[in-house]
Amino acid sequence: MPAVRPKKALGQHFLTDQSVAQSIVAALTGSGPVLEVGPGMGVLTQYLLQNENIDLKVVEVDSESVEYLLSHFPKISKGLYEADFLRLDLSKLFAGDFAVIGNFPYNISSQIFFKILDYRSRIPLVVCMIQKEVAERLAAGAGTRTYGILSVLLQAWYEIEYLFTVGEGAFLPPPKVKSAVIRLKRNGRTDLGCDAELFKKVVKTTFNQRRKTIRNSLKPILSSLPKVPDFIPFLDARPEQLSVDEFIELTKSLSL
Repeated sequence: MPAVRPKKALGQHFLTDQSVAQSIVAALTGSGPVLEVGPGMGVLTQYLLQNENIDLKVVEVDSESVEYLLSHFPKISKGLYEADFLRLDLSKLFAGDFAVIGNFPYNISSQIFFKILDYRSRIPLVVCMIQKEVAERLAAGAGTRTYGILSVLLQAWYEIEYLFTVGEGAFLPPPKVKSAVIRLKRNGRTDLGCDAELFKKVVKTTFNQRRKTIRNSLKPILSSLPKVPDFIPFLDARPEQLSVDEFIELTKSLSL
């Protein structure tokens, strides 16, 4: 079967550099259940299948890629799901915890991370390639210009490592941007100590108006509270100045 035709609508840029593919799979430390997102023509799949200690399942939305995978990697047939990862009930794929790996389509990478956050109690490890700019943003610390919503929400639950940069020439067709591989490992936090949904709302609300002080951006949330707390910390700061722990403290003050 001929190679799969990259589809712009699906954000497909197929990795062709085998050494990069091997390095991505090598970053997936350990063994056990693994879910690959968007395997395409199986550049990562081929190396994942070589590890007999990995229980591999793959999710691919592109029917042409599915046909290619079944033709070239028949071993994966029982673990291949032709589905949209964003719409899939991941709890039905594995009985317990599972790692996630993939060359994430850049146009939906943020949505993929929000999905991973929904299943954070089941996903202890993520290794993925994404746009370099996004990778830098996720790994950024408080006080930097690239620090944002996903930086805070992911770092609340995961330790994020920026592993290495991948040039445009490693893909077909070459993207217009550089890429990067990152690894997310669940941290020791099992509970935020505050309302997790309110935490997410506070982070999103403040960063969506990042030029405003927290006092001004939180006005809609404060007006919806049955009683405004006597003391709310960090009101005169801007969101990029607050660490994850400080966002948790802020949310706690609104929950009292």
